[in-house]
Amino acid sequence: MYEIYLQSFVLYFVVIDPFGTTPIFMSLTKHQNAKEKIKSALEGVLTATIILIFFSIVGNFLLSYLNISLGAFKIAGGIILFIISLEMLFDKRQERKEKDIENVSNNIAIFPLAIPLLSGPAAITSVIVIVSQFGDNLTYQLISTISLLCVMLLTFILFFIVSKSQQFINKKVINVFSRVIAIVLAGLSIQYIIDGVISLI
Repeated sequence: MYEIYLQSFVLYFVVIDPFGTTPIFMSLTKHQNAKEKIKSALEGVLTATIILIFFSIVGNFLLSYLNISLGAFKIAGGIILFIISLEMLFDKRQERKEKDIENVSNNIAIFPLAIPLLSGPAAITSVIVIVSQFGDNLTYQLISTISLLCVMLLTFILFFIVSKSQQFINKKVINVFSRVIAIVLAGLSIQYIIDGVISLI
């Protein structure tokens, strides 16, 4: 069970990317006071959490309804995650995220914070892949959901800290950290592709 939790936590942590999203949160909320920043952080994280839990619940049904095998979805998810890992490795993902905030809405907590920064295509794909591979094992699905909640809680804590003191985040440290976890994500994505091919064979 601990292995299930750890694997799920690592994958959710990488695709949700709390450390990489925190500087963007700082940029989005630079005109807000501390109280407004915390409110935006709470609304954004809660919205993203609800979206991801929703897809974790309907993931199996969605694949069955569209007649998509788990193997095929694992391959597709692995390819998407591998592309993201390359973006992170060459610092392209952060640039893309920063472009997403150029035309922000009035309610930044919903767009672009919750969608697509926290609950984007990669996060949604990961949720569906992880939950679907457990089938009807409710215990494993619950462990996966707990790991997701832990990542979202960590994200909120980071947002809360920078709402009080923006000196907490060092972009150079984030860049180094992102490259390290990009390698981890690349390994996980290749494993998903291999698992998908084996299941189809």
